[in-house]
Amino acid sequence: MTDASKNADRPRLVVGISGASGVVYGLRTLDACRDLGVESHLIVSKSAVLTLTQETGLSAGELNERADVVHRVGDIGAAVASGSFRTLGMIIAPCSVRTMSEIATGVTASLLTRAADVTLKERRPLVLLVRETPLHLGHLRTMTRLAEMGAVIAPPLPAFYAKPASIAEMVDQSVGRALDLFDLSWRPVKRWGEDLETITGKGPPGGEG
Repeated sequence: MTDASKNADRPRLVVGISGASGVVYGLRTLDACRDLGVESHLIVSKSAVLTLTQETGLSAGELNERADVVHRVGDIGAAVASGSFRTLGMIIAPCSVRTMSEIATGVTASLLTRAADVTLKERRPLVLLVRETPLHLGHLRTMTRLAEMGAVIAPPLPAFYAKPASIAEMVDQSVGRALDLFDLSWRPVKRWGEDLETITGKGPPGGEG
């Protein structure tokens, strides 16, 4: 893995992982990129490395192996810091409130938030899997500001209609639905009206609604 693109013809997605709980969302996003043939450009915050060890037991090196290209969080001169480096956009999974707030102010202190700012200014999709609850008014106002700037706030909430049989299936459903926002269709996603039977127009046995 290097700081340069391996193949400029492949679609690229910037994947950020912040220090919020839920590092598995970032891991599975990288796995999905590999499955889909998308070149992943990974940026990991220092706090995320601590969360990674606590929640998964994996090392930073093992995380990096899942990405095509790894950028140091302090390398503000990396390719993804420039709008001239073409990508599908950026996903931060999970996204901490601190990272979200830094992006909203436009005062970026690391490559993670600089790349997000570049994504917004280039009018590319920026998807934030914000992990925090409950939310106070300041959080909500920050989310409103980001939405007005063009970001998509996509908390990784479980989709019970998909009838997940495990936590892993819940995670994959959330990751896959987030990737839908980049027009990337990942196989594990269960879709209403396709993989899942709709209930519209179908009453219970006996024909009564």
